Amino acid sequence: MGQKADDSTKLIEVRSEAQAALIVAALEDAGINANAQGGLTAGFRAEAPGGVDVFVRRSDLERAREVLREIKVN
Repeated sequence: MGQKADDSTKLIEVRSEAQAALIVAALEDAGINANAQGGLTAGFRAEAPGGVDVFVRRSDLERAREVLREIKVN
């Protein structure tokens, strides 16, 4: 089965839920549907680092990358 434009794809992984929320808000302000996953483990202090992934629709990926560059997220 092939990939569809509406399939969700990972845009970026960040270290905190707060940073992910800011990115999701910026993307939504730009008209891009986005969501964050993995926040429950990101703040957990253990040997294995956690992160929060931000997902967008595959069809929005390039525009979402542009928004990230505009807000200077690395």
